[in-house]
Amino acid sequence: MRNLDESRKREQDVIPFERRTEEEQEGRRPLIPPRQVEELRERWTSIQSRFVDEPRKSVEDADKLVLSAIQQIEEVFSAERANLEKQWTRGEEASTEDLRVCLQHYRTFFDRLLTKI
Repeated sequence: MRNLDESRKREQDVIPFERRTEEEQEGRRPLIPPRQVEELRERWTSIQSRFVDEPRKSVEDADKLVLSAIQQIEEVFSAERANLEKQWTRGEEASTEDLRVCLQHYRTFFDRLLTKI
């Protein structure tokens, strides 16, 4: 009974591909939320505008900003990958349909990996 309840709970966590929004199905969701993108762009503008007066500091700050953006993207993908892995690592409990849906989710995830912000 406990395994059945756990299985049902895990199934509720999985959004079937067919019920996902068109944006989610096509992998068009931004890697970083729009507000964070705006903040990153503002920081970039500030760094760039200080270059004439402080070229070395501007380059150092640019390096830190790029590293920060990469880390944010890495966190998003790590969380999404963990969620995908959770969906198919149900052992014998995963049906062919569950695996088909999971493969579709991986395809969306893979497409997002290959597109720009």
